[in-house]
Amino acid sequence: MTSDTLLSYELSAKMADLYNRMEKVYDDVARKIDFSCAGCPDNCCDSFFLHHTYVEWAYLWEGLHLLDKARLDEIRLRAGEYVAGSEKILSQGARPVIMCPLNESGRCSLYLHRLMICRMHGVPSEITMPNGRKMHFPGCFRCQELVGEQADCWVVDRTGLYKELVALETEFLGAKRAVMPKVKMTIAGMIVLGPPG
Repeated sequence: MTSDTLLSYELSAKMADLYNRMEKVYDDVARKIDFSCAGCPDNCCDSFFLHHTYVEWAYLWEGLHLLDKARLDEIRLRAGEYVAGSEKILSQGARPVIMCPLNESGRCSLYLHRLMICRMHGVPSEITMPNGRKMHFPGCFRCQELVGEQADCWVVDRTGLYKELVALETEFLGAKRAVMPKVKMTIAGMIVLGPPG
């Protein structure tokens, strides 16, 4: 492990490889249905996504440590504003729609270190749960409009990719996995709290 990343070089490389393969299967389905985010009137980066793994949290911080201090400070400030704003909205029983603190001019400023859901959201996908039940995700609103009733034609099967992510989480946490609290936070929360530890 390095003091800056919390991840071993080997584990960081495994995360990068998994994320690259996620991107490839996403791109394959997007190409088959002729789907692109270009020109979309919405920006998924204002969606209230919760993330659930320490290994992704550490990988996110690996990317944040590559930024200069001024830029990191600016992102931390936006993250604090995001957390405060989302807590207020959640307390009113609504779902927050606030731009991710990593978004700059409509793009992720930490693109290579973006988390799993940021890579997979958009196109239709499915996952088979450990009990055998399948969960289907129709894709974002724009994708749903594009594919209509043909949403089942092309889907990303997330199952194997998620299993690999769980294996990397187990490798990262080791014996601590059984006693660590579950992660359930936004990217902004991960930034505000600092690296997992």
